[in-house]
Amino acid sequence: MSDDLHFLSLEQLAQALRSKTVSAVEITEHFLDRMQALDGPLNAFRLTTPERAVDAAKAAQLLLERGQARGPLHGLPYAAKDLYDVAGLPTSAGARVLENAVAGRDCATVARLAQAGMVLLGKTNTVQFAYGGVGINHHHGTPHNPWHPQAHAPGGSSSGSGVAVASGMTPMALGTDTGGSVRIPASLCSVTGLKTTVGRISRAGVYPLSWTLDSVGPLARSAADCALIIEAIAGHDDEDPSTHGQAPVRGLHAALDGDIRGLRVAFAESVFWEEVDTEVAAAVRACGAVFKARGASVTSILFECAEQARALNPRGLIIAAEAYTLNRRLADERFDELDPIVAERIIRGRDVAAHEYLRDMRAREALRGQTIEALRDIDILLCPATMYPPRPLAQIDADAQTYGTFNLGYLRNTSIGNILNLCGLSVPCGFTAQGLPIGLMLYAKPFDELSALRAAHAFQLETDWHLRTPDLGWAQPA
Repeated sequence: MSDDLHFLSLEQLAQALRSKTVSAVEITEHFLDRMQALDGPLNAFRLTTPERAVDAAKAAQLLLERGQARGPLHGLPYAAKDLYDVAGLPTSAGARVLENAVAGRDCATVARLAQAGMVLLGKTNTVQFAYGGVGINHHHGTPHNPWHPQAHAPGGSSSGSGVAVASGMTPMALGTDTGGSVRIPASLCSVTGLKTTVGRISRAGVYPLSWTLDSVGPLARSAADCALIIEAIAGHDDEDPSTHGQAPVRGLHAALDGDIRGLRVAFAESVFWEEVDTEVAAAVRACGAVFKARGASVTSILFECAEQARALNPRGLIIAAEAYTLNRRLADERFDELDPIVAERIIRGRDVAAHEYLRDMRAREALRGQTIEALRDIDILLCPATMYPPRPLAQIDADAQTYGTFNLGYLRNTSIGNILNLCGLSVPCGFTAQGLPIGLMLYAKPFDELSALRAAHAFQLETDWHLRTPDLGWAQPA
């Protein structure tokens, strides 16, 4: 089995461990070997921790042999986006100016995964300061989307995490989502990515972009794997006020039984479909029949809140203002050392007036209330995760204007969910004629990750899009 480990899900790897088909050390060494073979051309990882990982795997294996497993994730490997503090490792947030910023302790999420017995393989590349939907980083290099030999957009900002999971270098990687940064790479790399509701999971120790919009979430092989991760990391944390009052999540994975009879699913007819690539639209529309076959009711609704969300903040004033506030010293004092496509976006926040920021914040809160009312009779909204599939990087990065157009395009459908405070997933739902991935977005109401995961799991029981893997012969050593 060891030769086939790289595309197994967390569930499957856990079963192999329990059956003693393979050890935690063998699993870890397998993924480390695969990283060594593939990460040169794919550039998913900012840094790897092989010795540390093997030591952790040995400790996990010893506990397993003593019958002291810490849960279903015990002994399984993962990677973390280079925004997550890990004790003794730098958190560069994709920036050269922070490459020596060594963390003194683990962030809350990494600490909870360690408590669950997971093994950290390394930290993945990200768009600088997590501020971009294409996935480009001019300083640390842009991860290579594994679905095409020519460099195509991997999606951002959790670009390295998406590429690492899609290429089988790790079964799960942590990402963050402020405007789509988990779901865009999930869509473009054909993996499953969950955007959790702000407040569901602690962001303490995660390099921030926007304190009102940042959320934490996993990229993995399946919705069921995402459920396992959320159970391990969700809940109250004294160091993140947004989580106050949140209890740990229990029984989430067990609730994914494939039964979605009576679930109310609706296509969100609105701005989500404007100028969408025809192959993307056709693939997403075809998903309705899958949910219907599993017993859900499938309708369409005019979801006007989406257009209102887009109109509310067309220049991204909230994120820009908060991003500048958080990175003010670097933006003012070391502007020329930053990635120019990110620096120009951050510096815009300096000119956001207080009345503009507060106006948009108040309007956003009112719109979120309207959204809850609009979804009173709906459990799941369906729409394309992105307007179009991966495009060649040379085309996107030709000049600043072209980059800006593509960046806004990739962010459009995902950022609406952040503005409205929805939770949601992107799941694989097809491929273009060129073999490029297409993602389906499932939105649910705030803190209803259970409905989103139930629907996604049922979809994946009925389809095999998430099981398909890229041909990486072009990336293999000669």
